Amino acid sequence: MHSLLLVEPLTLPPRNPRIGATTNRTKRRSLSLQPSNSTHQYHPHQKVPHLTLYDEPLSSTTYALILESCGSLGLGKQVHAHSIKAGFRGHEFVETKLLQMYGNTGSFECARLLFDTMSLRNLYSWTALLRLHVDMGFFEEAFLLFKELLYEGVRVQLDFFVFPVVLKICCGLDALELGRQLHGMVFKHEFVTNVYVGNALIDMYGKCGSLDEAKKVLEGMPQKDCVSWNSIITACAANGMVYEALDLLENMSAGDLAPNLVSWSAVIAGFSQNGYDVESVELLARMLRVGMKPNARTLASVLPACARIQWQRLGKELHGYIIRHEFFSNAFVVNALVDVYRRCGNMKSAFKIFSKFSRKCTASYNTIITGYWENGNIFKAKELFDQMEQGGVERDRISWNSIISGYVDNFLFDKAFGLFQDLLKEGIEPDSFTLGSVLTGCADMASIRRGKEVHSQVIVKGLQSNSFVGGALVEMYCKCQDIMAAQMAFEEVTERDVATWNALISGYARSNQTQKIEELLQKMEGDGFEPNVHTWNGIIAGYVENKHYDSATQLFTQMQISNLRPDIYTVGIILAACSKLATIQRGKQVHAYSIRAGHDSDVHIGAALVDMYAKCGGIKYCYLVYNRISNPDLVSHNALLTAYAMHGHGEEGIALFRRMLAGKVRPDHVTFLSVLSSCVHAGSIEIGRECFSMMETYNVTPTLKHYTCMVDLLSRAGKLNEAYKLIKNMPMEADSVTWSALLGGCFIHSEVALGEIAAKKLIELEPYNTGNYVMLANLYASVGRWHYVAQTRQLMKDKGIQKSPGCSWIEDRDGVHVFLASDKTHKRADEIYYILDNLTNLIRIKHKSQL
Repeated sequence: MHSLLLVEPLTLPPRNPRIGATTNRTKRRSLSLQPSNSTHQYHPHQKVPHLTLYDEPLSSTTYALILESCGSLGLGKQVHAHSIKAGFRGHEFVETKLLQMYGNTGSFECARLLFDTMSLRNLYSWTALLRLHVDMGFFEEAFLLFKELLYEGVRVQLDFFVFPVVLKICCGLDALELGRQLHGMVFKHEFVTNVYVGNALIDMYGKCGSLDEAKKVLEGMPQKDCVSWNSIITACAANGMVYEALDLLENMSAGDLAPNLVSWSAVIAGFSQNGYDVESVELLARMLRVGMKPNARTLASVLPACARIQWQRLGKELHGYIIRHEFFSNAFVVNALVDVYRRCGNMKSAFKIFSKFSRKCTASYNTIITGYWENGNIFKAKELFDQMEQGGVERDRISWNSIISGYVDNFLFDKAFGLFQDLLKEGIEPDSFTLGSVLTGCADMASIRRGKEVHSQVIVKGLQSNSFVGGALVEMYCKCQDIMAAQMAFEEVTERDVATWNALISGYARSNQTQKIEELLQKMEGDGFEPNVHTWNGIIAGYVENKHYDSATQLFTQMQISNLRPDIYTVGIILAACSKLATIQRGKQVHAYSIRAGHDSDVHIGAALVDMYAKCGGIKYCYLVYNRISNPDLVSHNALLTAYAMHGHGEEGIALFRRMLAGKVRPDHVTFLSVLSSCVHAGSIEIGRECFSMMETYNVTPTLKHYTCMVDLLSRAGKLNEAYKLIKNMPMEADSVTWSALLGGCFIHSEVALGEIAAKKLIELEPYNTGNYVMLANLYASVGRWHYVAQTRQLMKDKGIQKSPGCSWIEDRDGVHVFLASDKTHKRADEIYYILDNLTNLIRIKHKSQL
């Protein structure tokens, strides 16, 4: 993205002193202009400060001039008091100007009290109070006041300036039918050709979603100004017709009326709000090229687009422009800029702007809280969440949803559920997002009890038919292995979508009910939904979890020849299947696909590839794959370290561990387990001791596996007594693997007495494991105690234990072939044994010729 070079000064238009509407639109309703008996009574207590403006009484004209320029409520009240003292109480003109002053300063109670006490009301006073209601967002009250004007108010004919105010009521209530009735009144009063009324009608139809009627109004206007074009452009943009709005902008440029800042800002906002992020930024660049400079509204529109596409460089440039033109007083601009930095992961800059410039309202807190938990700092997010309560800032449902979702995403499920209970105690009504997040936590912790508690809340709220909540319920029951409850929850969802179907199909796959999957896929298509890549990912994951590795790889092959291309998650799942099958040829095929798709440099796929090659015996490929990872993390390092340990490359493993420490990579329990195993293979007893002691430095508590590695290391090095002492002093009971490591060392160093102790413990733990008896017999044989060898073999016969036959397998293009000792079940057994006999004879002949 080229630099926008926002360096020219910008002159802002004067700010509107009226307070904007603060309430959300209500749902569309049927309204009619019928008489109403409702009245409004307000009795506020007021204190008027003393101020001597002039010694002599003023004329009504002078009062009017003073009140029109008055932007302070306190000063306005002093003028009001002075007018009463001067004998202007009940003066129609002066009181109308006073009413307009109270409206302009946003003093609703004062305006209402004055209006109720006015002896003479004209159309201007009614309009002033109507405008104040609309500006305050009291749309229903404004509608009732308008009906009062029609049936109980002035006896003069309505004038054109009333309708632009009243039509805003339709916008606030999203009441299209009421707007059409008012349009009829406009015709009746012959104001349809008035440009101001026409612009208001365009704005009303556009905001109420009737774009065609807005266009008809524009076409029927004999006179159009820039506001007319801006209104229709805004209407098109608000209704998603962004390219049509752009065409109108370009038509303006070709005509007599050049687009102004409002025109450009409306189009840019439309593109941004409808998800055309790159296009909205490009439009900003076009606007700059024609010499138009953005104002606060433009910036508040384009910054969210910049945030979503994570263009931090452009965000910083806009940040500089905001500083130079002093837009930090605009809360929308500040919050949008904070959002840019938090989406780009730059929480230091985001928090700096939040702390210095934010008005510390609920919206600004919600933005910064979301930023911290999205970037992994849930504790800072919770600190700010608590700070809201301490600072008297209202924590709304979005605040609670953000922190609950943060805890769920950071696997702090108990705390998330606790916060959900606190939300209920606070009297805040959970919505679909709240319940969906908590259900996700219940699913991940597989807590069906808590899941059912949340399910009861869902039923109380009547949200079981919602696709988001219903899908979360299905997933929760599936992960809790209650597939029947999942099916029932699915049937309750009336607003099903692809995600809901995927949750159910994945649940059946994970429950190993594969015979049901084909039926569900057919029903899904019958419901009008095509299976997507996520559908197949869920099925493949279910196959892998239930050890149907061949079925998983076959489905992966089918996906490649279909219109659905496997994504990065498919590759990750199928690599796990290849690792379990130890099929290097299939693994290479998946590797090739990941290279073509550009996934091999991904840190997660790279680690999975290293693991797959290690388990398939291709250690030479592990380091090559590791080197292609763009930004290796701890998991990637551990994968290669484990591969070295698995294949006995101890020195390479130790060298890698040293490079990790030099690179400031903080090791975890997996790292230490792998490096200790590398020390065993390398016979590096001193390095092993050093690494074992180092665990405390990194706050890693040794597990049984770590102790077993140390026992193995000491035993192989002949430090048998030290190894035995370590076993006795372990904070947990040794298992069969630990005792087997000691017994193996005893066999190597012919230590019979300690070997017998280890063998006795092994036999106690695993009385029917033939390997334990074989190791003991081999120990006796190594020192020539044949009598004890015979006793051990007799013990095996008495217990009916037989040595497990050896097993091997080989992979070719037809699949994997598994063989046991003396096995003749293979379909080509005769051919195989014939070739083996020939090979054996050839070896014997060669051996005799060498003698």
